[in-house]
Amino acid sequence: MLAFIRNLVGVKTDQAVNNAVEAIVRWDPKSATEAELRTMEQHLDQLGMRVAEARQAYDKEKKEADTIQALSQQRFAAAEQLQTRAEAEADPTRRAELEKSLATLLSMLEEMAPEVEREKQDAVDAAEFLQTLQQTYDQAGQKLRAARTDLTRAQLDMTRADAQREAAERRAEAARQAAGLSGATSGLNVALKAMQDAAARDLAHAEAANAKAKLLTPTRPEKDDPNIAAAMAAASGAGSTPTSLGDRLAALRVRQGTQKQLAGPG
Repeated sequence: MLAFIRNLVGVKTDQAVNNAVEAIVRWDPKSATEAELRTMEQHLDQLGMRVAEARQAYDKEKKEADTIQALSQQRFAAAEQLQTRAEAEADPTRRAELEKSLATLLSMLEEMAPEVEREKQDAVDAAEFLQTLQQTYDQAGQKLRAARTDLTRAQLDMTRADAQREAAERRAEAARQAAGLSGATSGLNVALKAMQDAAARDLAHAEAANAKAKLLTPTRPEKDDPNIAAAMAAASGAGSTPTSLGDRLAALRVRQGTQKQLAGPG
């Protein structure tokens, strides 16, 4: 069987294909990279060529086995006819001729029997080898498709994660800018409040000063009404200022009399 398969396709001695089959069996599609996928696809192509060659060899061996089997069956049927005719033949000469032909045909059947069995076994071996290669090829194809799908999904996940990362960074940057603007606004509010407080204090001082000035400054009636003005002057201990010549002279008499009284007898 092994010798037949070696002669059949030569796959057993093809180290490249042997390595490809081993790689496919041991291959883990979950962790495959793009480079590994390309390598496995090359192995798959090589294995596909061997499957095609094995199929051609199987078809050839099957056809040869069918041909020799059909010939064997045809010769066997002919031998049975010759035997039947020989047994029914009354003429000894004719019977001898039929028996001679039957003997020749039986010798041919006996000689070809091993060849028939060999061709049948070769076809069986070719079919088994083709099935093995086909199963390995199908398995590799499934793994390759699954790996391609996983890799595509992983690439999409990476792209999606990168987009999410960029979006998160943009949100973070916007938050930082908003925080800086909020801080600036807060500082502006503090400065504005300080200015408003200072203005309020100045206004309060001004109002207090105005109130004090208003309180201490005589009102219009105190200035306009001479009687009120004189009373205010008398209340403060200050006499009214003489305005006429008589008043002024009278004021001087009063002052001189007061001074004499203070001087006493002389």
